[in-house]
Amino acid sequence: MQAMTQGYRSLSLIIDVHGDKLLYAATVAAALALGAGVGTVFATAP
Repeated sequence: MQAMTQGYRSLSLIIDVHGDKLLYAATVAAALALGAGVGTVFATAP
């Protein structure tokens, strides 16, 4: 149980310190996925 508590604390610390970087990476990944989806729709349009 103590290992789970320490793991949660370390994960919480990582998110506190690097939360903006994680959000930035998630935003870039979402934009790439959306762009690929839109590109696929327009590439298959007659």
